[in-house]
Amino acid sequence: MKTMTLRTLFLTLLLGAPCMPAWSALQGAAAESQWATPVDKTFNLYRMQPDLYRSALPNAVQQGELQRLKIATVINFYQRSDSEWLSDPGIRLIQQPLHADRVDDADVLQALRSIREAQVRGPVLIHCKHGQNRTGLIAAMYRIVYQGWSKQQAIAEMRGAGFGGQERFEDAERYVREVDLTRFHQALASGACSTSPWAYCALRDKLLNALNE
Repeated sequence: MKTMTLRTLFLTLLLGAPCMPAWSALQGAAAESQWATPVDKTFNLYRMQPDLYRSALPNAVQQGELQRLKIATVINFYQRSDSEWLSDPGIRLIQQPLHADRVDDADVLQALRSIREAQVRGPVLIHCKHGQNRTGLIAAMYRIVYQGWSKQQAIAEMRGAGFGGQERFEDAERYVREVDLTRFHQALASGACSTSPWAYCALRDKLLNALNE
């Protein structure tokens, strides 16, 4: 009986082994099916979900595409103002310049809160100059924080979903890999401006509160 049991186990493993790569491929395909889908690659415009889009810096001509998508808010992580190309008064502008090589938790918390608050008004577009590093970082953190993706899943989309500029993702990937998600979620839930009590925004708020007492 023992011999038969071992033989059965051996045959099961032997027959099942060729299926393992296929299963891994199926898992990978399932994950990729959740990646952002292209809308207009001329300015790296992708749909992350029905009310959230990401892109490179649009121009005045591409404004029409945003109107077609009924974009209600544009959140800009680039230094140049969107007022240079966007003339539609019905689209609200939020500018939060970021530098991916020195982004911190306070920057990301502010960006994610801005997105969630803006989604109440309608679809949101987030962008930087190329739609890669800064936008990729915030998009990855949105996936992790609000959609429950793992860090690995978010980084895989950042690198494999066709946004381009993979050589520019080093700083964004480093942040995503190293962020303390437990502390990040705690700060997000509590309304804190940062995960650190020594962050500039936290010290500023303490000083203002002390002056107002």
